[in-house]
Amino acid sequence: MLILASSSRYRRELLQRLGVPFEIIAPLVDESATLAESPQQRAQRLALAKASAVSQQRPEATVIGSDQVAFCKSTILHKPGNEACCRAQLQWLSGSTATFHTAVVVIRGSPARSVCFLDTTTVTFRALSAAEIDRYIIAEQPFDCAGGFRSESLGITLFEQVVGTDPTALIGLPLIGLARALREFGYALP
Repeated sequence: MLILASSSRYRRELLQRLGVPFEIIAPLVDESATLAESPQQRAQRLALAKASAVSQQRPEATVIGSDQVAFCKSTILHKPGNEACCRAQLQWLSGSTATFHTAVVVIRGSPARSVCFLDTTTVTFRALSAAEIDRYIIAEQPFDCAGGFRSESLGITLFEQVVGTDPTALIGLPLIGLARALREFGYALP
């Protein structure tokens, strides 16, 4: 059995692309930052914590944990949650480059085995006017996305450049690396 340790609808939709049956169990994990933790370390720690929490409940299953940390100008970007915060994040990102670290842990408790990897994507935003930001927010209302945009949709128009190894990483689950990890666990993926 394959389990996605996440409550993210975006991760669920991405994993469905692989055509492998899976369950979803939302992990109960404290996602607070720790002192002197880099964005990469935070993403890796949280991905492992999510996978481990669910694996303890279901040791016979293969569990996928993932976390993404967005970082720009020495600041971690969170999900904005509302229109005002989204507008502030997009104004902050305007004309800047942000880095998105997406960590994935695939773990099976019996027999004990795990694969961990980190995918980093760099996004350069074009200079955005207040009117462009307002139109974008009205069109997509991306309040549940780190950075306040959806790259898989109209958010792509906000960028000058995206540099990374996996286009799905920016959405929250790098499928190229995940498919590689699942093959190591014996899943037959083309």
